[in-house]
Amino acid sequence: MFSSKPEGNREKPYRCEICGKSFVSKGNLKTHNRLHSGENLLCCEICGKSFIKNSRLTVHKRVHTGERPFRCETCAKSFVSNDHLKAHRRMHSGEKPFNCDVCGKCFVSNSNLTTHKRIHSGQNLFHCEICGTSFVENSSLTIHIRSHTGEKPYCCQTCGKAFVSNSNLTTHVKKHNGEKPFRCDVCGKSFINSSNVIIHQRAHTGERPYRCEICGKSFSVNFSLVVHRRIHTGEKPYHCEICGKCFVCNSHLTTHKRIHTGENPFRCDICGKPFVENSQLRIHKRRHTGEKPYRCEMCEKSFVNNSDLKRHELLHSGERPYHCGICEKSFIARSHLKKHERIHTGGISIEM
Repeated sequence: MFSSKPEGNREKPYRCEICGKSFVSKGNLKTHNRLHSGENLLCCEICGKSFIKNSRLTVHKRVHTGERPFRCETCAKSFVSNDHLKAHRRMHSGEKPFNCDVCGKCFVSNSNLTTHKRIHSGQNLFHCEICGTSFVENSSLTIHIRSHTGEKPYCCQTCGKAFVSNSNLTTHVKKHNGEKPFRCDVCGKSFINSSNVIIHQRAHTGERPYRCEICGKSFSVNFSLVVHRRIHTGEKPYHCEICGKCFVCNSHLTTHKRIHTGENPFRCDICGKPFVENSQLRIHKRRHTGEKPYRCEMCEKSFVNNSDLKRHELLHSGERPYHCGICEKSFIARSHLKKHERIHTGGISIEM
């Protein structure tokens, strides 16, 4: 009788003596050992990559041919294998049958669970030699390194914009097509990929699962936590080659470079005002539409952006987190502190 228990939660008593990976059956372990021995491996004649099963080689070849024979009937997205399609369908259904026995987090596929478990074990993590950031997948490290080198090998055939990964290019192409197949069931807002929906829904639930172990601040996405930690460590791994200024993340460096180039690529289609960041343009457009999506729970006053709301909430709490180092006077906003400091410096701004 076969067990219905997901493979990610089944006992794996057969362990590889070389790499430590475990398997549910002796046959699976024997097949795996061929990766180490090189015995009877099947090679792709295009790129030379090796596989232990002919079925995996067949799926791999579709990367070269572009063939994606398995199509989702909900959003029409296509995949190279039926397993990938099955995992994708769970994003629509919400099913996550693979559970982590350490933290209880659930996943749509066993491969995602296996990758996640490396966070707990620290085993087989891939480290960036430039900035020290760690990744659970080598492919993620490869993409990350391009943020240091500036390499963007994936180019959009419509507008010429280049990207560090094929998935980023695929997401970008949907903007040209107007395709947004993933919809928030709370507010109805649509997105071009499922991960954006998951992150967006945390704005409704207030969920912030990524917590800084130093100061306790929480974040809705792991990348925000990674960047935040650099505030504590002082690490700024992204350097401007023109002026030498350093930044905690690559997006800040990209925005900064526009000061040197004078580039303002985001333009308001109502009044024509240009901006260096798309987020600035989104906030600006709310001035035209009157939209104020950020509401204070204490007095119900609304604001066009979250930073204005956070600053307003300090009025209720009485908190004044910005302190003058000369006279110790406190302020609710950094801009108020900088304006005050000019009293002491005779109009010369103090560099923070």
